[in-house]
This record gives sequence, structure tokens and C-alpha cells, in this order.
Amino acid sequence: MSEPPLHIWLDAERMKYPHTGLFHFCLELGSALVKVHSDREELTFFLPENLNGSFGRDVHYVHQKIQHKYFFPSWKNMDVWHSMQQDSDYFPRSRRVPVVLTIHDLNFLHQPGKSLADKKRALSRLKSRVGMARQIVTISSFVLKELQENLSLGDTPATVIYNGCNFSSAQPQRPKEIQERPFLFTIGTVAAKKNFHVLPALLQRNDFILVIAGVIQEEAYLEKIKIEARRLGVAERLVFTGAISEGEKQWYYKNCRAFVFPSLAEGFGMPVLEAMYFGKPVFLSTKTSLPEIGGELAYYFQNFEAEHMVHVLEKGLQHYLDNSPELKLQAHAASFSWITAAHRYLELYHHAAG
Repeated sequence: MSEPPLHIWLDAERMKYPHTGLFHFCLELGSALVKVHSDREELTFFLPENLNGSFGRDVHYVHQKIQHKYFFPSWKNMDVWHSMQQDSDYFPRSRRVPVVLTIHDLNFLHQPGKSLADKKRALSRLKSRVGMARQIVTISSFVLKELQENLSLGDTPATVIYNGCNFSSAQPQRPKEIQERPFLFTIGTVAAKKNFHVLPALLQRNDFILVIAGVIQEEAYLEKIKIEARRLGVAERLVFTGAISEGEKQWYYKNCRAFVFPSLAEGFGMPVLEAMYFGKPVFLSTKTSLPEIGGELAYYFQNFEAEHMVHVLEKGLQHYLDNSPELKLQAHAASFSWITAAHRYLELYHHAAG
């Protein structure tokens, strides 16, 4: 007689925020799990009602409601709960249900303007989540190292499972606002931690446009970027797109001269791989996880002085033209696989369940 399947519940509640890294993490990992799981596992997705059916008909859905913070769904048909991000408010009430917790970053430690008291509160909140976990996963070795330096994990095992590279089957869709000029591209929430205000300096000694795509999270920081562009006399070559579709994103990656990403705080850095998937040169900061993900194929800003950044860009673009590393960049991006990640998570689910 065969054993009953392992009932795995996946907390994808943060999919209620489209155009974010957490949305794509839940979508891509969930889709890969659906592809590779067997009759040994039964998957249930906990997510907003409007996303019902996002993972097909062969899985179960429980619609997230605000009252679930206080009256959690029955855990009797739950063998493992995977909290797919560390800030969730939804955990099983019963300690008998093992929790797998994915920690994406400790970015609050690096966030400009965040007070020491706020950092301590965020660390305390994360500590409480870690205390509920049977198994911890981080999405980069950097995040695991930082977690171990700031929290005691006790006997709770922790492992690194890299994200896969996101690439959509959507066809590239030309945006309406782009001009017929070479452009640099970046994408992310427009917030201080992304450090986008240093990018207008890259428009010196060239005729490039700078395209910044992403949701405006901090209006004051948006103005800071514009002020810097005006100071340098390049304001007319700055384009803010807001949120863009998958098709538009692919068009920007495919057609940009280079991808530039000077972020101060990343747990992984998905856009780096997305740009590499299209064979594009990527220019990154040396902060947090970016050197780990970009590896030797990326070009790095060692500091954010304007002259240094322009020098790195010019030298890197020439190196790229001289060496044609497109195939190496694409191979590097392809080495990060959601299918591989899904297989590793399935192993952890069974191990956590005992």
C-alpha cells in the first residue's frame, strides 16, 4: 500500500503586490514546483482570491483573508508550511506543523536613513520568525552569512538555494516613450536603497539616455534623482517608465546598450541575471550579494564618484566589444534554474516533515 502524499502548503500571500521581486519569486518557484512534484506531494497555495488558478488545476488553493492572522486555516491537512518570505504574518498555530522559512535579505541593515532603533526592531521581528522555523533557506550565501552574524540559529539547519533566472515566454513589446537613441537601463523600486541617484553621472561624455523602470516607492527619492540629473545638465536624457509589462521589460533588456545596477542592498539581484540572459553587459555595485550573483562576468563600480563610474562604464563597454562575451553571459544566467531550486525545496519539505 502506497504512503499518503505529503501535504505541502505554500504561503504566496505576497503575490498581491505585482511588479515586485517577491511576486516573481512566488510565481516562478510555485510554477516549477507544480512541474516537478510527484504523487508523493500534494500542493496547496495560500494566496489572494483574485489569483485563484495561477498555478493550474492540479493543485489546491486557500484564499488568504485578513482574519487568517487570528484564525488560521485548519492545520490537520497540513504536513509542511513553507513561508516563502520572512515578513509573513501567517504561520500555523500548531508547533506540530514544520515550517520552512525562506529569508530573502536583511536589507534593513543597509537601508539609508534607517535608525538603529528601527534596525533592532526589524532584527527582533526576524528573530521571532526564525524561532518558528524547522528549516531555514536563504537565497544567497551572502544572506546566510549575514543572518548567522546577526542572529543565533541554534540547532535550526540553514541552507542556500539560489533563485532561478526569470525569463518569460512573453514577446518583447516596444514601449511608446523610448526615443531612437542608445540607452542604459535599470529596473527596481525607486527607493533610496537602489541608489539610482548616482546613475545620471553615467550620461557624461556620451549621448546615452538613462531609462529607470519600476514603481515609485519614495517620491522624495525620485526628486533626488531628478535634482542630480539637473545638476549635471542631463535631465532631458532621463526616462522614468513606472511599472512595465513583461513584454516591455524584455524589450528594454534586449535593446539596451548596458544594464546598470548600483544597488546598496540586495539579497540576490534578479535583474542582473535577466540582463545577462539577453547577453548584455552589466555594471554593478560591490554591495551585499551582487558580486556573488554577477560573478566575474560583471563590471563593478568600486565607489560612486562620478569620474570613476564613467571610467568603469567606458572601459567595460570597450572590453565587451573587444571580447564578445554574450554566450558566456547567457550561460551564466541559465545556470540559475528554478527547476533545480524546486527539486531542492521538495527534498527539504520531506526532510522537515521527518
